[in-house]
Amino acid sequence: MSYTAPVKDMLFAIEHLARIDQVAQIPGFEDAGLETAAAVLEECAKFNEGVVAPLSVAGDRDPSSFKDGVVTTTLGFKEAFRQFAEGGWQGLQHPADFGGQGLPKTIGAACGEMLNSANLSFALCPLLTDGAIEALLTAGSDALKATYLEKLISGQWTGTMNLTEPQAGSDLALVRTRAEPQADGTYKLFGTKIFITYGEHDMAENIVHLVLARVAGAPEGVKGISLFVVPKFMVHADGSLGARNDVHCVSIEHKLGIKASPTAVLQFGDHGGAVGYLVGEENRGLEYMFIMMNAARYAVGVQGIAVAERAYQKAVQYAKDRVQSRPVDGSVAGSAAIIHHPDVRRMLMTMRAYTEGCRGMASVAAAAYDAAHHHPDAQVRKDNAAFYEFMVPLVKGYSTEMSLEVTSLGVQVHGGMGFIEETGAAQYYRDARILTIYEGTTAIQANDLVGRKTARDGGQMARAVAAQIEKTEGELIASGTADAQAVARRLGAARQAFLDAVDFIAGGAKAHPNDVYAGSVPYLMLAGNLVAGWQLARALLVAQDLSSKGQDAAFMQAKIATARFYAEHILVKAPGQRDAIVEGAASVMALPLDTF
Repeated sequence: MSYTAPVKDMLFAIEHLARIDQVAQIPGFEDAGLETAAAVLEECAKFNEGVVAPLSVAGDRDPSSFKDGVVTTTLGFKEAFRQFAEGGWQGLQHPADFGGQGLPKTIGAACGEMLNSANLSFALCPLLTDGAIEALLTAGSDALKATYLEKLISGQWTGTMNLTEPQAGSDLALVRTRAEPQADGTYKLFGTKIFITYGEHDMAENIVHLVLARVAGAPEGVKGISLFVVPKFMVHADGSLGARNDVHCVSIEHKLGIKASPTAVLQFGDHGGAVGYLVGEENRGLEYMFIMMNAARYAVGVQGIAVAERAYQKAVQYAKDRVQSRPVDGSVAGSAAIIHHPDVRRMLMTMRAYTEGCRGMASVAAAAYDAAHHHPDAQVRKDNAAFYEFMVPLVKGYSTEMSLEVTSLGVQVHGGMGFIEETGAAQYYRDARILTIYEGTTAIQANDLVGRKTARDGGQMARAVAAQIEKTEGELIASGTADAQAVARRLGAARQAFLDAVDFIAGGAKAHPNDVYAGSVPYLMLAGNLVAGWQLARALLVAQDLSSKGQDAAFMQAKIATARFYAEHILVKAPGQRDAIVEGAASVMALPLDTF
C-alpha cells in the first residue's frame, strides 16, 4: 500500500492547536499563514507520496552497502535526494540569508513528518543536516557560515554529528578523540567515531562532519570538549572542493531496522590528521552540540509520529480487506472484514488516537519554538522558550515510545501475515525500534525532564502547564456535551496524577535521588500522556464548534470520537503511572546486586 499524507489532519493541528494565525503575526513570518501552510503541505505530500515513499521497501530489502571505503546507497536514493534538494526542501525552515525559505518550524515539522512517514531511512540524512545547520547558525564564525551554510541549506552538501565513540556512548565525558592545534589556526583530529548516520554515502558531493574532540591540555570530563567542522573534502576559498580530508569510513553497521540509512564507523587521522575548524570557543563543544541535539531530539519525536501514521494506514487498509469470522453482533450474516470486530476497532482506535495526540503535541511545541526564536517581545520569547524546552523530552520520549506500541499493534492487526516480511507491517515495527534509543534513550529524556525541567525550578513550569490544562477542562465542562464532560473528567484525573508526581519530584530530587529517578520514565510517560490528551481535548472543543456550524461534519465527528477514545483508554493510565512514581520507588532498588 502506498502512503497518503494526512494533510487535512496536519492542517487542523497547525490552524487550531498551533495557531498559525499567531505565528504569522511574528515579523518575518507574515507570509507564512494557513494559506501558505496548505500550499507547502500539498506540494510536500505530492513529492513524498510519489518519489520518496516508493523507495521505502526497496531500502529495507536492498540496504546501503560498503566496499573499499565507499558506501553505495539503495538504488533510487541518489536521484530522490537530488530532487529533494532541488525542490528546496532542505532549506524549508532555514534563513533566507543563506538560501533557505525561512518558513516557521510550525510548517517545517509537518513536512518532516511526511518525509519520515514516506521513508524513515531516507529522511535521516536531512534530519542530521538540519542539526549541523542549527549549530553553525548559532555558534559558527562568519567564515564557517560563509563556507558551509549555503551548500548545506541547498542540499548540495550534507551534515553529520559525531559524538559517540566505542567507549563513550551517552557519557561524553569519556570522549577521547583528540584535536591538535596547528600554526595556521586549524586543528588536526585523531580518533574513532561510531554510529554516524550518513557518515559516508554517495548522495551529495561533500559531507560536513561536526565532531566532538578534546584539545591537548583541556580540562577532564565534559568541560574539556570542543566542537569542530571536519569536511570530507577540503573547501577552497572560492567554494570549490579540494583534496580528500583524512576522515574515512571503515565499516557500516548491520541493523534491525532503518537498513537503508548507512550507519558508519569513521576513522579520523590515520594518515597524518584530519583537518578540522573550531566552532565557537575551545571547551564549549558540548554546549554547541546540544543545539544540534535538541533539534534532532524534536525531529526524532516527529519520526515516531511519522512511522506510527504509516503503520496505522497500513493496518486500516488490511482490516478493511481481510475477511475473517462472523461479527459477534450478527450484523453480517457470514464472515466479514476484520474491521467489524470490536478488538480490531480498539487496536485501530488506539493507533489513531496516539498518533493524532502526539501530532498535536509536536505541532504546539513547534509554534512555541517559532515564538521563542523570532517573537519581538522578550518576555514572550522567554516564556515560549521555557515551554518548548519542557516539551522536547515529551515529544521525543513519549512519541517514540508510543510508536513502538502503534507499530506493534500494526503487526497484530495483520495477525500471522504481520509476522511475514512481505506484507510490510514488520518493517515499521523494526524501523521504530531505534527511535527510543538514538539522540538519547528514553531514560536520558526522562532524566532531563526530571532534573533540568522539573526539579531545577521546583516544578514551576510543570505546574504552569497543568494550569493551562485546567483551563481547558473548564471549557470542556462549560460546553455541556456528553463527550466533552467525559473527556474533562479523565483529563482532570490525569492532571491531578501529574501534579502529585511533580510534587514528589520537586520535593525529593536532592534528598532522595534514587527514589525520584526510579520513576523518571513513568513520569515522562505520564506527562506525555497528559499533554497529548490535552491537545485532543482542545481539538474536541474546536471540532464541536465547527461541526455545529456544518463544517466538514464527518471529519469533525471523527475528531470528537478520537478524543473521547483517548481519554477513556489512554488517559486513564495516568493514575496508575502516578502510583508507580510516588509509591513504587523502593521496590525498584530493593534487590541486592548479586541477586540479579
